Amino acid sequence: MILRWLLAALHLLALGIGLGAVYARARALRGPLDTSGLRRVFVADSWWGVAAGLWIVTGLIRALGGYEKGTDYYFHNHLFLTKMGFLALILLLEVGVMLRLILWRRAVAHGTLPDTHRAPRYASISMVQAILVLLMVAAATGMARGFGAK
Repeated sequence: MILRWLLAALHLLALGIGLGAVYARARALRGPLDTSGLRRVFVADSWWGVAAGLWIVTGLIRALGGYEKGTDYYFHNHLFLTKMGFLALILLLEVGVMLRLILWRRAVAHGTLPDTHRAPRYASISMVQAILVLLMVAAATGMARGFGAK
């Protein structure tokens, strides 16, 4: 019982961290991208990664570990499948941004400023991801109230 509560709390905590982080990353990517601006991008991006890790780990444990309603409930619920579709879109959008930010981090670590001409595009992607997180929340709250069952 306490483990279920802890998993649910961590899953929801990741929402606050992730939504704030991806929004902060978008804002930082639209700001000046000097060394301190890039640090803001990297900090927000790191917190976005922490949130993603928390969501994925706690979500997998909750859905597959027998602590909640069980896999049959989840995999036969349209809203759960919609929520997972939104997550897949978030992850798909993240691949290019993540790879580019890794290169930027390496450049800064070597004392050079990276080519940041794609930053506005990555900021837009981050905002789309924030909207997708909100859509995931809408799907999750409907699912928690019994909607979406086949």
